[in-house]
Amino acid sequence: MSHKSGFVNIIGNPNVGKSTLINALTGEKISIVSPKAQTTRQRVLGFLSTEDYQIVFSDTPGYVENPAYELHRKMLGYINAAFEDADVVILIIEPGTRELNPDLLKRLQNLTVPLIICINKIDLSQQQAMMELMKQYEVIFPKADVMLISALHNFNVDVLRDRIITQLPEHPAYYPKDVLSDRHLRFFVSEMIREQIFYIFDKEIPYHCEVIIDYYKEDEDIPKIGATIFVSRESQKRILIGHGGSSVKKLGMQSRKNIEEFLSQHVFLDLNVKVKDWRDNEQTLKQLGY
Repeated sequence: MSHKSGFVNIIGNPNVGKSTLINALTGEKISIVSPKAQTTRQRVLGFLSTEDYQIVFSDTPGYVENPAYELHRKMLGYINAAFEDADVVILIIEPGTRELNPDLLKRLQNLTVPLIICINKIDLSQQQAMMELMKQYEVIFPKADVMLISALHNFNVDVLRDRIITQLPEHPAYYPKDVLSDRHLRFFVSEMIREQIFYIFDKEIPYHCEVIIDYYKEDEDIPKIGATIFVSRESQKRILIGHGGSSVKKLGMQSRKNIEEFLSQHVFLDLNVKVKDWRDNEQTLKQLGY
C-alpha cells in the first residue's frame, strides 16, 4: 500500500479555535489555548503518524489586519508561509465571527490545493444559524468541503481527519514517525508559562509578555528550569510581580503544575521579570525565535 504524507495548514481569524483543533486532531497538547485572541504567535507544527500516513499539521496565528508592531508582521509572515507549502488548507470559522479579510478571502478563493472549511463551536449556536452559514460558505467557496465541528468536544474531528487523509498526496514521511512536533522542549515549557499569563492577567498585560527559557538542567533528580518574562513597561512589571510577589508566585505555581503534567515529573521553576521593548525590535524578536 502506498504511503501518504502532506502539510495541512490551519488558518482563520483570531480566537476561532485553531489551536484547539490541532490539539484535537493530533491528540497532543501541541498549541497553547486561552479565551483571549492572538494567543498563538508563532507557527507550530504537530505530526500525526501511522504506518500508512503522516499528517503535518500547522497551527498559525490569527490573521492580523493592521500590523502595529514588528511582532504582528512576523505573525503575518507565518500565515503567508502556510499558504506556500500547504497540501491541504483548513479554514476554521465560527458563527458570529467577523467577515474574512478581503485579501485573505481572495487568497483562499485562488487556492490550487484542497480547501476544507470547518464551522467550529457548533455547540454554542442554533442549528438553523449553522445551516445558513454552511450554505453561505458553499456559495463563496464552491469547490471547498464545508463541514460542522466542535474542536473542544471532538464532534466530527474524526470525520475531518478521514477527509484530510483522502486529500493527502502520496509521499514518504517528512519527519521521523516517533516525533510529535518540530519544536523542542524549551519551546513548549515557555509556551505553558505564557499560556498561564493569558489566564491570570487581564487587559493588555498578556500581549506585552514574552517568555524565554534561560536554562533547563536535567542532570539532577528534579529538573531545574529558569525563565525570564519580558514586558514592555515598568508598570507592567509591577502588575506581573504583584504585591509582595503574590502574582508572579501564582503564575509560577500554575505554570509548574502544567509543566509537570506535560513532563510527568516534578520540576523546579524559577521566574524572573524584566522590562524590554521586544515587540518592535527585530534583533530581540530573532532571539525569541520569531
